[in-house]
Amino acid sequence: MAKTYSEHKIKRFRSKIHGNGVSAIAPIRKGELIVEYKGTIITHEEADERYQGPETGHTFFFILNDDYVIDANRKGNVARWLNTSCDTNCEALVHEHPGKDRKKDQVIIEAKRAIKAGEELTYDYGIVIKRKLSKEEKAKWACHCGSPKCTGTMLRKSVPK
Repeated sequence: MAKTYSEHKIKRFRSKIHGNGVSAIAPIRKGELIVEYKGTIITHEEADERYQGPETGHTFFFILNDDYVIDANRKGNVARWLNTSCDTNCEALVHEHPGKDRKKDQVIIEAKRAIKAGEELTYDYGIVIKRKLSKEEKAKWACHCGSPKCTGTMLRKSVPK
């Protein structure tokens, strides 16, 4: 059975958080599947080769699994414009394809709670760094979500187990 998305309830707009964003144009229910994150499926190695150079704090890559990355710079859709926040209303979930072809896995943006029309849609990018962050990295990857819970950065330091 095909998944049904609520992509007709969202639109791209100029965001206060960062450049472009996505907002609801109609109410969205908790648990509603909003949109699939689309783009060209490439390997991690291809992603490294394709985008060499200094980090800018701006990316349209989404790690799909251990083998593949979604590059929304190519054949991407409106989902690439969702911003990150420290107080999110959506989550990005990887749905594994029932077969063994990991290239067919999907990323679906789902509502964590009810979302009102006019609200910006956000999720945690989950970018984890396993070392101490420099001031320069924190500045490049600054979070501007405006939440009282804001950490000031899109990067999360991993906690040793």
